[in-house]
Amino acid sequence: MVTENPNLKYAEASTKGTALHPEVSPAELRRTSISSFLGSALEYMDFTLYTLAAALVFGPLFFPNTDPAMALMASFAAFGSGFLVRPLGGIYFGYLGDKYGRKTVLVITVGMMGIATLGMGLLPTFAQIGIVAPILLVLLRLIQGFGAGAELSGASLLLVESAPIGKRGFYGAVVALGTATGVLLASGLWLLLSQMPKEEFLAWGWRIPFLLSVGTTLVALYLRRSISESPVFEAVKARREAARAESRQQSVWRDAADAKKSFLVSLGIKLGENGSVYLVKGFLIGWTVSVVKMDANLVTTGVTLGSILGVATVLLTGKLTDRFGRRKVWLWLSGFQFAFTIPAMLMIETRNPVLVALVFVIFVGGPLPNMYGVESTWLVEMFGSKRRFSFMTTVKEIGAVLSGGLGPIMAAAIVAATGPGWVPVAGILMSYAAIGWVAGFFAPETRDRDLNSEADAF
Repeated sequence: MVTENPNLKYAEASTKGTALHPEVSPAELRRTSISSFLGSALEYMDFTLYTLAAALVFGPLFFPNTDPAMALMASFAAFGSGFLVRPLGGIYFGYLGDKYGRKTVLVITVGMMGIATLGMGLLPTFAQIGIVAPILLVLLRLIQGFGAGAELSGASLLLVESAPIGKRGFYGAVVALGTATGVLLASGLWLLLSQMPKEEFLAWGWRIPFLLSVGTTLVALYLRRSISESPVFEAVKARREAARAESRQQSVWRDAADAKKSFLVSLGIKLGENGSVYLVKGFLIGWTVSVVKMDANLVTTGVTLGSILGVATVLLTGKLTDRFGRRKVWLWLSGFQFAFTIPAMLMIETRNPVLVALVFVIFVGGPLPNMYGVESTWLVEMFGSKRRFSFMTTVKEIGAVLSGGLGPIMAAAIVAATGPGWVPVAGILMSYAAIGWVAGFFAPETRDRDLNSEADAF
């Protein structure tokens, strides 16, 4: 007599029940959406605050007694230090997420980022404690980077795996809505506070947005502790119990080999999106203010208006991917990103306040948040269910190092070495955009995939 394996039966039932139409109630999906939105908003509020501070105040406060170009490069080198540990955080938390669940990891990561951001708001400057100040700044960036290594990947995973198939693009874009909202909150607060007298702003005003982020952290932690686990992960757990005899180590290596095509294409997509995000919102802001000598409030106004536009359009972009496919929408957005670069640099060179602000409105409100809105769902669908968290975090964090970490540093180093010309900066921006477009061209369409499948999209 053959005994029926209850775990296998549950795995099959779970697959049927959650693959295309997840058994997630509307109320639970709303809680998961709000939680993912707040977590991504917190990460990008942190990111935007740091990049604005790195471009505008960290140089004189933490790296004094150097010329402006070198101080800017030192600020972004400290900024880039967080990217050194992001892949480690991605690998570590990706493993935990695939083994213990998405929810557990997301509670830890949002807490780490919130603590690091609060610490930056309380940090003494070089004038107060000397060389210890930039050392502590780098340490906080390392903590922030380690936690950020899995935050956006985990939020996208949990939300997309919980959404019904016909609306996965829309719900995946909720994470991008959070990132756009985080940019809006940070840039809006920064713009408001920068109206203070310069001496007071440099003395204490810049700290206020960092300190206020603790509220978002506490709300996100509360919600994440109360949400349910992804139904796709529950099905994976059941299948794992049914196949416990398989060697885990052999499975890891086999899965990694099988995922090679999906990994490379996903990495190219990540480079295309992430490179411009960090170059535009980080380096280009500092370059426009310190090298082109435009008013910082003007640039921040452009970022704020662009963030409003991004908030207004990103969910629409998610719905467009549900209707027309991830690939087609991506190719249009990345093509625009590439084509707009040279006109954008020429607009900045005019030093016309309206045109300079418009550059940041278009970049920050158009391709940057909306490309991430596509990517947020697309990369979840690119990988099979068993190692999805591990592969996603590895792709995203290697991509973050190669684009977000190195891009601004390379651009700042080139400007410091060659002078204030815009051509090298445009070349770096266009290179990342081209990589993203080519990767998207060769990527498969995934909008109808069964997320319970252990096979990759390729």
